[in-house]
Amino acid sequence: MIRTAAGVTLLVLAMSPSAFAQGKWPPNSMDRPRPAVVDPGPERPPAPAPSDAIVLFDGTSLSGWESDSGKPARWTVRDGYMQVAPGTGAIRTKRAFGSVQLHIEWASPAPAKGEGQDRGNSGVFLMGHYEIQVLDTWHNLTYADGMAGAVYGQTPPLVNASRAPGRWQTYDIVFHRPVFDQSGKVVTPARVTVLHNGVLVQDNTEITGWTVHAEVAKYQPHADRLPLVLQDHAHPVRYRNIWVRELN
Repeated sequence: MIRTAAGVTLLVLAMSPSAFAQGKWPPNSMDRPRPAVVDPGPERPPAPAPSDAIVLFDGTSLSGWESDSGKPARWTVRDGYMQVAPGTGAIRTKRAFGSVQLHIEWASPAPAKGEGQDRGNSGVFLMGHYEIQVLDTWHNLTYADGMAGAVYGQTPPLVNASRAPGRWQTYDIVFHRPVFDQSGKVVTPARVTVLHNGVLVQDNTEITGWTVHAEVAKYQPHADRLPLVLQDHAHPVRYRNIWVRELN
């Protein structure tokens, strides 16, 4: 139990990273213990892209993006960031990718509105199928595998490294795509490492299938390269400074 400076008492159930692997939990269980809170420090200026990176959003244009129907992306761009235009749908990169190092910065709306999953909700979908959750998890109670930094519906973050609403946050993601044989069977499952605001929250985590609302996540065979997708979950989440490095 934590008492904030404003006198609000929060109940935090903390477990060590190894403890998460000791039990099986149904997706989105509110009984699943939530990770401990870690202060990641103050927000930082945008990190410059490495020389070999592919810049997907430089703060000026959505020319590298399209709607999920293939039409021009309808999110708004201003002051160096893009913002979800609720109801316009997800957007995806025009380029397709497989295994990548991805850097992306995001901010949830301020002041915060709603609670649980109805608060600053969006998502980064690697290859369009494997979601790293984006959510305002600052003093916001929700299920562990739906918190910011979670592999949605599968693996909670090791810790809750969220900043306050309106503050810029970073994801640095190393993603290795799944490999299928000619029959469509998984030979090598996808794996992901995620740093949230510089703090490790996924450590070479195995992804067990598509991140969908289902009791058991399953793989379906797909191409070796697919677009990166950002989710419209009806909240005006902001994104900036998005770049990738392709991993052979």
